[in-house]
Amino acid sequence: MPLALLALAIGAFGIGTTEFVIMGLLPQVAGDFGVSIPTAGLLVTGYALGVVIGAPLMTVLGTKIPRKRMLMLLMGLFIVGNLLSAVAPSFSVMLIGRVVASLAHGAFFGIGSVVAAELVAPDKKAGAIAMMFTGLTVANVVGVPLGTLVGQSVGWRVTFAVVAGLGVIGLTGIAKLVPDLPKPEGVQLRHELAAFKNTQVLLAMAMTVLGFGGVFAAITYIAPMMTHVAGFADGSVTWLLVLFGLGMVGGNLIGGKFADRALMPMLYVSLGALAVVLALFTVTAHNKIAAAVTIALIGALGFATVPPLQKRVLDQAHGAPTLASAVNIGAFNLGNALSAWLGGIVIAAGLGYTAPNWVGAVLAAAALLLAILSAALERRTGARGTAVVAGALPSEQRSVVHH
Repeated sequence: MPLALLALAIGAFGIGTTEFVIMGLLPQVAGDFGVSIPTAGLLVTGYALGVVIGAPLMTVLGTKIPRKRMLMLLMGLFIVGNLLSAVAPSFSVMLIGRVVASLAHGAFFGIGSVVAAELVAPDKKAGAIAMMFTGLTVANVVGVPLGTLVGQSVGWRVTFAVVAGLGVIGLTGIAKLVPDLPKPEGVQLRHELAAFKNTQVLLAMAMTVLGFGGVFAAITYIAPMMTHVAGFADGSVTWLLVLFGLGMVGGNLIGGKFADRALMPMLYVSLGALAVVLALFTVTAHNKIAAAVTIALIGALGFATVPPLQKRVLDQAHGAPTLASAVNIGAFNLGNALSAWLGGIVIAAGLGYTAPNWVGAVLAAAALLLAILSAALERRTGARGTAVVAGALPSEQRSVVHH
């Protein structure tokens, strides 16, 4: 794997840290600005919506810019957003800083996935994408716990300043290590938009929303679930999230490895197992050891879907993959927001803190059904194309083969 992937992984590490670290710092931020916890929660919601909006917007703006330069500009935007958060004199200014940082998120992973795939041989593309996403998964194991510890010890502003520093390291690495990859000739915005007419692209994005949404239906409410149901102390939630992050790292690497060999079977196994494990979490959440193991499995199975889903979009949107790839990153965040909302509804309905696990299981099962449908449609299209060639005149068959 080329060193350029390390630079992309560092940028992903910084982005992953800033996305999730705010969850552990909400009480401190709310106290400093004199706002309620629900109001401070807008810093999470605002970031997620910024990713959904920013992914296509920034990618469209970058259609005329070489990919390396666009990655550098996105990291610059990320740095500015985090510095603004670090020095924000008011809550509204910090919210603006969060949104500014989030605008870089989707386009960075979208364009970065395309660049990563171009840096390696065709049979290693999913592995290269997984290597970049390793930065995001490791952020949940190292960056988020350390960032939370720093924020609670010396102030949350220091955490965001450090994250901005990570952005500077990522920017420098991209400038030094990523080769110049000019935008392919002839690629225009209308070509990129045309990818969304492809049913397979839309199905892959729907799988992303539902599959990863299943993960966040449970993980969003892990703190009350583990303290009120499993009986963990409040301080234990941090290391439980580390377990989740370790699962993410392993699942991401395994997903990348096997997606290059058998992409759709990898999705069947990971989505099916995820649905089962989430359903079982309603039972295992009542036992500390079983709950801890289940949390790690959810992280592993959830992120085992990321490289194959991202590669699926790239494969199906061939010729104009950049916008589709970036929008698919937004789809992950759309799934996060949707599942968190649905999970909150079932809790508010009095069904208990484990109820979101059933929501997650249903979402993951729906994603599995879409994967089966997608493969069936692909086989039918392939069979139809074969039938057309088989029915051609001998001269026409020779023409098809030679072409």
